Amino acid sequence: MTYRVGIDIGGTFTDFALLKGDEVVLHKNLSTPEDRSLGVMEGLGKLAEKEGLELGDFLGKCEAIVHGTTVADNTLIEMNGALTGLITTEGFRDEIEYRRGFKEDIWDVRLAPPKQITPRRRRLTVPERILHDGTVHRALDEDALREACRKLRLQNVEAVAISFLFSFVNPEHERRAKEIVTQEIQNAYISASHEVLPRAPEYDRTSTTVVNAYVGPRVIGYLEKLVQRLVEGGYKNQLMVMQAAGGVMTKEYIDGAPIRVLASGPAGGVIGSAHTGSAKGCPDLLCVDMGGTSYDMSLVVGGQAPAEAGWNMHHRYLIGVPMVKVETLGAGGGSICHVNAGALEVGPKSAGSEPGPICYGRGGTEPTVTDALVMLGVLSTDEGFAGGSFSLSKKGVTEAFQTIAEQMEDVGDDYGAEQAAFDCWRVVNANMSQGVRRTTAGKGIDPKDLVMLAYGGNGPAFAAIQAEDLGIKRVLVPKASPTFSALGTLVANPTIDEERSYIASAKTPDLERIRQLWTDLSTRARKYFTDAHFNADDIRVNYQLNMRYPGQNFSLSLDYKTDVPLGDLSFIEPNEDGDFGERAVALFNQRHMDEYAHIREHEIPEISGVRLAAHVVTPSPKAAGGFTPSGQAPVAAKERRANLGAGFAQTPVYLGKDLEPGMEVPSPAIIEETFTTIVVYPGWKAQVDDAGDYQLVKA
Repeated sequence: MTYRVGIDIGGTFTDFALLKGDEVVLHKNLSTPEDRSLGVMEGLGKLAEKEGLELGDFLGKCEAIVHGTTVADNTLIEMNGALTGLITTEGFRDEIEYRRGFKEDIWDVRLAPPKQITPRRRRLTVPERILHDGTVHRALDEDALREACRKLRLQNVEAVAISFLFSFVNPEHERRAKEIVTQEIQNAYISASHEVLPRAPEYDRTSTTVVNAYVGPRVIGYLEKLVQRLVEGGYKNQLMVMQAAGGVMTKEYIDGAPIRVLASGPAGGVIGSAHTGSAKGCPDLLCVDMGGTSYDMSLVVGGQAPAEAGWNMHHRYLIGVPMVKVETLGAGGGSICHVNAGALEVGPKSAGSEPGPICYGRGGTEPTVTDALVMLGVLSTDEGFAGGSFSLSKKGVTEAFQTIAEQMEDVGDDYGAEQAAFDCWRVVNANMSQGVRRTTAGKGIDPKDLVMLAYGGNGPAFAAIQAEDLGIKRVLVPKASPTFSALGTLVANPTIDEERSYIASAKTPDLERIRQLWTDLSTRARKYFTDAHFNADDIRVNYQLNMRYPGQNFSLSLDYKTDVPLGDLSFIEPNEDGDFGERAVALFNQRHMDEYAHIREHEIPEISGVRLAAHVVTPSPKAAGGFTPSGQAPVAAKERRANLGAGFAQTPVYLGKDLEPGMEVPSPAIIEETFTTIVVYPGWKAQVDDAGDYQLVKA
């Protein structure tokens, strides 16, 4: 028996999904913020125990360990990255601070700019200039560069970003600068823009390169520590790491641009959702992930979760690499309930795993959403929580919500702890529903036309009531929902998604130039896949173009040729399947219509770049759908006083292990799974489908 393990680290829990044959084993472990690799190794040890093996024997049988990490995100959130300097072209010292004039809230006069990763004293320039066609207008002044290195060295920089004008056309100066910086500032991490984001515009490239330098040492340091512990534990294969674009790749590939792992944790859940939704006949999904710290929303359309490159703002910094689009709210089980100017608010501050909610009994003193669910009877204090890893306690919870009640204004004298907890439930639910409306409205999509897929430890507890608010009539809750992002890493294929800049009219492109750029990208992909011991014949490629109408700031990516062998560029011939340019225009117009519901019929679009998305198909968990009623009535294991939105009442509680495919659970009810709780709100019913997963439908 061999194993594949998917791992996703969250703010509160580290999730594990073990795939052995067609069986999936789930596990949750409290995250260890002081050293997250410790939590990973602890969880792997628990999985080994479940399999009756020593850790070394278990790791020796693992053919793949796939990891989604939040190290890059946490570094930006906590602003504890490497001390970073920037070396750029003379005259462009302050471009990174201008931010294109962008402000997240133009009406908030008190909104401060984001904390500078590279303050002005660490932003230095050198004389050099490459023109838009790649010709050298002014040679690199190496003496000035060495002087800049000396100044950065005196400031004890740990990382250096290099971003010269038009280096994506001709990287000669950046390559030489990287050599000199390596000599002058030893042990510094160096991030060169032609390696991180080789395309225009300048601000996007510089911002991405700077953030890559800032998070790089932390990401690489963490991954190296984890790899060392895995190898010492007995693991013999390469660690695969989830990317923001939705695929996985080796640690060695990630080392080249650690920025690729930013937001990789949520991406795993979206990829898993697309896989599950397609199997269950639901290609159009609203994916919602409520964990311990955040609430993530994303859309899957036509069974696909496309990665978008361009204007991706994460933690107030622009990141230009391809990313699966995920919107995040500070609304999780650990989100803290508090009173602000007499009004009740929930989040975005979170109790995390240390100390965690009050009910964890780990020293938490501020009431959270999880504490509210305990007060409402949704979560039980009678048995083990999170697979029996610990138990919840009501000690201190009632007192905390009583304090909230006393701080509230314009409430009656009989307003107490239970009412305050219920209002916390109402507020966080409203926050999440409003977040969904903003996300779908921005895409011109009516949520009523979607099926909701809910996952995360807390997602199923709120899913049906949110669906009610949004007009959605069907909710999917996979059996593996509490560790769904970890499971998604096992669904994701090893993937390389890269691009190169090339600007030309779509009607008259230089086909040899396009061929050369795609050939270069193919060569790079072949190297990394073969280094990772994949067969080159198994690599499949989508050759893509970035295109826009003249004057547009942002480009759209479109597939020009899909699912072809790596390096097969025979389709570029102008007379095969029609003219290259004419086909590109037709594909772009259709893509623009799908995205924005209009096209500019009399304008000729332009190509702004080429992309290559190469992947290898690997084994993944099987998913199936369909519901066949068995006629067998489920039996409740117990009853509990609970408030499911219509006041407190004795509510039947069912155990997931007792429910079989074909059973229906009427409302109101609570279903307790090992790592999550599914609430069947009034007016809904839960069905166990033929695969053993849940679907919530209007009764």
